Amino acid sequence: MTVVKQEPGPEDADEHGDPAGADDGYVPSRRRLDRERYKRDRARRATAVAALSTLVTAVVLYLVVVSAPGWPRTKETFFSAEYAREALPRVLEGLWLNVRLLLVCGVAVLVLGMLIAVARTLRGPVFFPLRVLAAAYTDFFRGLPLIINLMIVVLGVPALRLQGVTVDPVLLGGTALTLTYSAYVAEVFRAGIESVHPSQRAAARSLGLTNRQALRHVVLPQAVRRQVPPLLNDLVSLQKDTGLVSIGGAIDAVRAADIIVGRSLNYTPYIVAGLVFVALTIPMTRFTDWVTARMDRQRAQGGTT
Repeated sequence: MTVVKQEPGPEDADEHGDPAGADDGYVPSRRRLDRERYKRDRARRATAVAALSTLVTAVVLYLVVVSAPGWPRTKETFFSAEYAREALPRVLEGLWLNVRLLLVCGVAVLVLGMLIAVARTLRGPVFFPLRVLAAAYTDFFRGLPLIINLMIVVLGVPALRLQGVTVDPVLLGGTALTLTYSAYVAEVFRAGIESVHPSQRAAARSLGLTNRQALRHVVLPQAVRRQVPPLLNDLVSLQKDTGLVSIGGAIDAVRAADIIVGRSLNYTPYIVAGLVFVALTIPMTRFTDWVTARMDRQRAQGGTT
């Protein structure tokens, strides 16, 4: 018996005229191409409208400011190019202290905050005093204004004249920052720990892990991963608040600007210091937004818990 192989004819062609079964790759339909073209046109139109509205808003604000009666005096007092050139090198030199405080205090805050959060989530009646102390710590330092905490630590500790206790305003200011921000970070960690479903801990225990091992290898990794965006936000706030150590006399960016202002009675150095802090904060803020968006996409796709 002879088998005749029949070639595909015109009647077997698809809607694009290609023979049925031809492996030439995917060819989008005309409807899909039109839909994608419409989306691109709409995106370009939205970008153009946003740029135009931003330009109009900027021009209006500029005209309102420069047409104000006190603008010439304000420009001379707050936006002097001469004092800006004088202040910038000194502000940048003082900013190095703020950066070092951020790095050291950031690590200390994360470690202390994690310990406090773990202490608040310990189970069993034997850990009740520890839970009470951890809760009292977070309640106290979250309620105490940071500026008052800095004054108490920076100005009060040296007044005690304790042997072996430092009176360096940088170390004392960093201690005050660590005490306050650890309370906030502890609550962030605690929220992450409590957001992990109890079945995760139960599954770890069923595999033979102890409570400590389940907390370390199962609960904490998930809790930290979920709380990365709010933790980064706290670090951004810490970066800005490092400028408050200047109340104890530490020569940071803010104090360097304050020295020039006190001598010249011109407030341009404050503007320079503020812009330097903004320039330092924006990359961290954008990185936080990127991490948040990335984790949201992974969570939507089921890539992370």
